[in-house]
Amino acid sequence: MKNLIFSFATAVLAFTGFTSCAQQEQPQKAKYVFYFITDGTGVNTVQGTEYYLSQKQGVIGRTPLCMTQLPVVGVSATWSASSDVTDSAASGTALASGTKTYNNSIGMATDSVTPLVGLAQKAKDSGWAVGVGSTAPVNHATPAAQFAHQVTRHDYFQIACQMTTAGFDFYGGGSIAMQRGYDRPEVRDSIYNALREAGYTVTFSLEDYEANGRNADKLVMLQGDVPDSYSIPYWIDRKPGQVTIADQVKAELDLLYAKAQKNGTGFFLMNEAGGKVDFACHANDGATAFEEVLACDSCVRIAYDFYLQHPDETLIVITADHETGGLTLGYGPGGYSIHTEVFANQTCSKDESTRHFQALRSATHNKVTWDQVKEQLGKDFGFWQGVGISESEEKELADIYKRSFVGKMANEENLYSSNEPIVALAVRILNNKACMGWTTGGHTAGLVPVYACGVGQELFMGHNDNAQVLLNIAKAMGF
Repeated sequence: MKNLIFSFATAVLAFTGFTSCAQQEQPQKAKYVFYFITDGTGVNTVQGTEYYLSQKQGVIGRTPLCMTQLPVVGVSATWSASSDVTDSAASGTALASGTKTYNNSIGMATDSVTPLVGLAQKAKDSGWAVGVGSTAPVNHATPAAQFAHQVTRHDYFQIACQMTTAGFDFYGGGSIAMQRGYDRPEVRDSIYNALREAGYTVTFSLEDYEANGRNADKLVMLQGDVPDSYSIPYWIDRKPGQVTIADQVKAELDLLYAKAQKNGTGFFLMNEAGGKVDFACHANDGATAFEEVLACDSCVRIAYDFYLQHPDETLIVITADHETGGLTLGYGPGGYSIHTEVFANQTCSKDESTRHFQALRSATHNKVTWDQVKEQLGKDFGFWQGVGISESEEKELADIYKRSFVGKMANEENLYSSNEPIVALAVRILNNKACMGWTTGGHTAGLVPVYACGVGQELFMGHNDNAQVLLNIAKAMGF
């Protein structure tokens, strides 16, 4: 009997201990999730930005960004189901759903029939507050993959119509893009009206947001309803009163956190905060690309400040959909060196400089003098002032001036812009002086970084895959 009592007591203690241990080992779930995608950003894009910050201060080495100081640092492959070199639609879909698909597809399986339901939609259907934003149009490939299902990424109107179907609490972007044939004011108005009927407040400026959007129940936050507001202005070009990506992320966070508190749930905040890194890299515009990485990092800082207030409930993940441009650090006649400090002399993007020269053409009835060109190049790129120009470089610039301003020469095209030949040459000269090279104006299969902090951060260590990044976020959330 004594032995039986002892055995029973031992069993009770063992069971109690097991239960206590099991309770202790229950993994913490992420309640507040920040998911940042910085489009077109490879490992070198981030490292180049850190060199740029240091070299502006005359220091060799890197000045760490907020994102690179997060406790978990990894890398990710980005291949799609149809190519080792992905486009943003396929990679965006993998980063939204955890499933790879073919290039050009938005939220669709490789059979072109089956919709892929993403984590953002599953979170919304479970009562979470959900928001999607971007520096690009809100129905551009990467943000669209979070809420839409289309065989082709270019069906912008159809993608925009699915914003109300998904019913997310927040949408942000430079604009709502439209494909040719749909790019008429009345078509855009029909989208805005549908969103308003679904309960969204739609704002078109920072002032409009402050006056009408701050206390909205559901919000669509755009930069403006004018042709040049296709995307949020580059960080290097930003002007007072314009919506910046940091403004957008603050608004997104305010709305989602308030809703999560009200509903007793969590939030899933996805933002393509570095959406225009890709634009700048397609243009091989080094200074503008690095400034866009800094813009993204300012958004990571907002998330990190939130994390410090809620460390046991927050997860921050930053990655990219692919690398763009094939960026090389340490190239050219400089030998074993890099001089990104010259980019401090560039005061605007390649696109903004093109607008400056187009305005000069208009003001002079296309009779722009060489002295006027030199003056504008000095303002935009620091030429003949902070940046020394050699005799051969000046000869090359003068030759392009004659062919373009005296004669007639086509603009230089890249995926997202058309630039004055003199501006395109000026940027190439500045890149060469920085000892920084580009191998392409398109995407590459290069590895992209992964940074993580908070609940479940250990899931993102090492060598990731873009689809696995999403699945790990879902695991950290308990989905």
